[in-house]
Amino acid sequence: MKLFTAFFAASALAATAGYVQAKDLGPDEALRLRDAGTIQSFEKLNAAALAKHPGATVTETELEQEYGKYVYQVELRDAKGVEWDVELDATNGQVLKDHQDS
Repeated sequence: MKLFTAFFAASALAATAGYVQAKDLGPDEALRLRDAGTIQSFEKLNAAALAKHPGATVTETELEQEYGKYVYQVELRDAKGVEWDVELDATNGQVLKDHQDS
């Protein structure tokens, strides 16, 4: 029973570790970071995401701070109706992830 309890506790900690490390940033903080030049403009970041899926439209965006990095998340819908999740390094526009939404 002690082994089961220890395993459960370790699993719970592992599952929440990523959650603790990611912090959603509100619009005011995002604008402050953009104006300070810390992150790229939202237009540039959206354009970088759209370049991966020409003809797509942006349906949602979010800025997070993960492990000390600013990550801009863009949800897209392409011309065929397929949804995509694109994550970019908000400081330089580099695409970190690009995968079909499941």
